[in-house]
Amino acid sequence: MSPLNKGDSVSQYVARSIDIIDRSGLDYRLHAMGTIIEGDIDQVLAVLKACLEAMAADCDRITCSAKLDYRAGQTGRLQSKVDSVEQKLGRKVKTLGSASSEHDS
Repeated sequence: MSPLNKGDSVSQYVARSIDIIDRSGLDYRLHAMGTIIEGDIDQVLAVLKACLEAMAADCDRITCSAKLDYRAGQTGRLQSKVDSVEQKLGRKVKTLGSASSEHDS
């Protein structure tokens, strides 16, 4: 989600959404091109609505792309999907945050 009429840099507006997501208590991962959120559909949609409302406070046009992945009885998929691919490859791969944390240590 980002405003269309606020120039080249929209991070100050995106930060509003990340604050809402972070405070929601839902599991999430921020990455360079978006944010992945995991939770009950009603919780996720409520967070999405709150983000839109916060951005609409001073943005006249907003774009939002949401992709839903439902799998009955499954939780913790943010990490388990990555683990499954790495297991099949037989090695670790770069994931959200993994590249920077290797260089920081």
